[in-house]
Amino acid sequence: MESSRSEFAFELRTCRWAERNWPPDGSTEHTAFVARQLGTKRRRWDTLVLECDPDALYERANFGPDRLEGDLLHVVRNAPADWAYYRDVLPHPGYPWRYVREAIHRADERGVLETRRDGNRIQIRRKWAYPDWLERIVAIENKPDLDASAARSLGRQLEYDVATGLADEVWVATRKTGERVEPVLLEDLPIEAGVLALEPDALVGEVEWYPRTLPVEEPGTRILERPEGDGRDASAARFEYVDSEEKREKRLEIAERAYERGWRSFVETMRPDCRHFELRAVDGSQLTPHCRAKNQTQTAAECSSTCPHVEPEPPTWRTKGWPIEGGPGKRCRQLLEKRRRRRRPGL
Repeated sequence: MESSRSEFAFELRTCRWAERNWPPDGSTEHTAFVARQLGTKRRRWDTLVLECDPDALYERANFGPDRLEGDLLHVVRNAPADWAYYRDVLPHPGYPWRYVREAIHRADERGVLETRRDGNRIQIRRKWAYPDWLERIVAIENKPDLDASAARSLGRQLEYDVATGLADEVWVATRKTGERVEPVLLEDLPIEAGVLALEPDALVGEVEWYPRTLPVEEPGTRILERPEGDGRDASAARFEYVDSEEKREKRLEIAERAYERGWRSFVETMRPDCRHFELRAVDGSQLTPHCRAKNQTQTAAECSSTCPHVEPEPPTWRTKGWPIEGGPGKRCRQLLEKRRRRRRPGL
């Protein structure tokens, strides 16, 4: 695999390393699954590792493979075991009740909530108790080649993560150089962040610095603006506090999105229907995208409609075996989706 070609290829190998070796201390108390390119409106992480309670993760499958968004979570998590008027049992959401009613109807349509009418009143009853399946979120930033400018940018991103405390741990994964002291350790990065030196081709990682566990149950600080001048710039940074309840809800929403997607979701942002697109097995198991026209592992930006080499599958490919098989592009999606489902017990 062309691990030196792009950060994207390195990112896929980091995900595979995490799937095989997480947690680094070798404990097996948790079930972990990996997601890519997820986060919040203000912050997106390269790789997320979700540590889950195995039994609770299995129970989560009762609610299906699709994510439960914030309004659905509000309804499902607080639904009573016995019939009751929804306004009597659901906490006030902080927005109009009509949106709660819409969420109740959507939950009923998805089969994750029971509803009935008592006159003009909508009563609800849970089908299953929503399990406390998420235990920890670990965020990893992938920087295979950490030069000075990349280190400055990364340092600010990690400072934001540490101050907010949305993830339990934050890490930096970089390419292993083999030097006595890895260069990443000499960069001005927050001491709370862990450092992983990874040899992507051999898929061997070594923890160079263990992270501190962040106080996710306590209020955090969201950095909004910081001084941009030189060393004599004494202007103050702007920030706001993030209460613990907002963090708790946001963590669960992120986990639900990760549960729905899984990390092998790169074909959604590529062109698997191009005749040059194919999946290649690395180390006998990991499937990664490969472009025959460029003879390399392509990025999502390269594998798009603007690529000069893009060439849609011939109609005879797309209709071959229709509607059971479809063309190669459809088969790629099916294969990756099947692997994704295996990472979610109970589905």
